[in-house]
Amino acid sequence: MQTDTTTGAAITFDAVGKAFPKKGGGSVMALEDISLSVEPGTITGIIGRSGAGKSTLLRMVNGLEKPTSGAVTVAGRDVGAAGAADLREIRREVGMIFQHFNLLSSRTVRENVALPLEISGTPAREIAPRVDDLVERVGLQDFRNRYPAELSGGQKQRVGIARALATQPKVLLSDEATSALDPETTQTVLELLGDINRDLGLTILLITHEMAVVRDIASHVAVIEDGHIVEDGSTYDVFTAPQHPTTQSFLSSVTGVTLPHFIARQLRDTRPEGNAREVMRITFAGENATDPLIAEMSRDLGLQVNILAGAVEEIGPRPFGNLLISVDADGAEQARAFLERNQQRTEVLGYVG
Repeated sequence: MQTDTTTGAAITFDAVGKAFPKKGGGSVMALEDISLSVEPGTITGIIGRSGAGKSTLLRMVNGLEKPTSGAVTVAGRDVGAAGAADLREIRREVGMIFQHFNLLSSRTVRENVALPLEISGTPAREIAPRVDDLVERVGLQDFRNRYPAELSGGQKQRVGIARALATQPKVLLSDEATSALDPETTQTVLELLGDINRDLGLTILLITHEMAVVRDIASHVAVIEDGHIVEDGSTYDVFTAPQHPTTQSFLSSVTGVTLPHFIARQLRDTRPEGNAREVMRITFAGENATDPLIAEMSRDLGLQVNILAGAVEEIGPRPFGNLLISVDADGAEQARAFLERNQQRTEVLGYVG
């Protein structure tokens, strides 16, 4: 994912801004100078806190919102400048799934999935086989004649996914699609989206406030804060070397790698006199991510290492881990040099007496 306009991109945001009028006059900027390219066939996550602007950004892709400045293009077509006929055609190529499902309670599973096809004027003889194929794809063939009230949350979301695929879109938008689901159901829905991405080559753009969702499904990620993209790149690169404090905050919540409170309370920026220990964060990534480097370092350098917290994650096929340790301050420089020779990143967090 690049932060400029790429002609082959499935979706581009080119210097996009969005202002909303305020009561009493004036306006408030929801988005400012957003430039981002989403490549065909990728799964890109846009993560941000409530009010950061991510939903507004997503709604611009299918024309539900228009930019105040800049341009949003889908497959090279300017969404904001599209007339009514062109916008209908763009929307046929952009499916959308919602946080709260938005199913019609009076229609069965099959009838809900068929709705976009009926609205678009698809001949009746083509609707039934396509609907049956989609219902089977999302694993609801035994529930095809059930009504939404008879379905679980995960099943409802599967109906929403099937409905979003009905018009055979090239792009699928996901608006917090798993935030109303329990963790186990969330995982099955994410696996389904991953299968759809692989099987159909569909470009998926999803927004979320959960870094775990990005970790589990997205190949690329953009972090949005106060209407600005503060960091973007491949998910692996962003997870293993976050640059912005907002990204770092999100990552600490998903990995759980934070200092124990009794250590954090003692932590100092400068080394105290006498016996002191340096507290450091180690990010394990790359070819040596699963090697027993701490054991080797302790043995080779004769250092006593105290492990304070840690977690191992997986981004796609590649592992990465975060470990918080303390070592005797006199040997800390040697420890950091050893780790960096083995391609691991280190960060000094402070010192304890």
